Amino acid sequence: MQPWPNILKRTPSTASVLSSQKGTADVPLAFVTGASGAIGQAIAVTLAQKGYSLVLHYNRNKEGALKTAERAVLAGGSEPVLIQGDLTDPESLRDISEKVRGTPDVIVHNSGKSYTGLVQDFGQKDLEQALQLGLIAPYQITNAFLPGMLSRKSGKIIVISSVWGLTGASCEVLYSMIKGGLNSYVKALAKELGPSGIQVNGVAPGLISTAMNDGLTQEESAALVEDIPAGRPGTPEEVAEAVSYLASPGAAYVSGHILSVNGAWHC
Repeated sequence: MQPWPNILKRTPSTASVLSSQKGTADVPLAFVTGASGAIGQAIAVTLAQKGYSLVLHYNRNKEGALKTAERAVLAGGSEPVLIQGDLTDPESLRDISEKVRGTPDVIVHNSGKSYTGLVQDFGQKDLEQALQLGLIAPYQITNAFLPGMLSRKSGKIIVISSVWGLTGASCEVLYSMIKGGLNSYVKALAKELGPSGIQVNGVAPGLISTAMNDGLTQEESAALVEDIPAGRPGTPEEVAEAVSYLASPGAAYVSGHILSVNGAWHC
């Protein structure tokens, strides 16, 4: 695995994509990673409805990212800026940070990948990829924008975790480990940045109706739903509403919290 500390350094010569990226007191700026999938799209649309200008990251799914941008505009938002990049590639990660002009008011770390299988089925490459995408990328992206947040003494950092980061899951050990690490990151960083007026929180979805769960058989899905007191899967929009709350001024005293969105499945 390549060395990673301090790989992201923002400088005065950093190139910008569009001047409209800059957040203002009237139009705050939100940066959302993994914005081409169902949950990322719902988050972007909800924030657009709340008046945010958006910088949206995607990797391979350009069509999905364009759809997200279209829906954000239809929701009443301005045209989002799209940034492509592979968060598992340190060079690409650096480029992503350099393309975002200014400091976001809200950062939403939504990129992720499911790892399903016995723990011994995953090799070193899988481990390195999971760490890079799930832990190192959020860590470095946050660090790239922290100087600006610290300077103005405000900011919201929100990570999308998982119910498995709270409880662990057999046959999803690697995924559970990454999400559990994110939860610890949230709690520790919230304590460190609290005196500077910056809130750090996580959202831990349970079973959500997204493509990530398309691999489940009908019987497996039914068994999971039967175990959920709410009696159904959640929706991407319900996850997005949780993010929207944590991004809002009303959550100024909420920090270091992992907000479960799981229909009382695990509580």
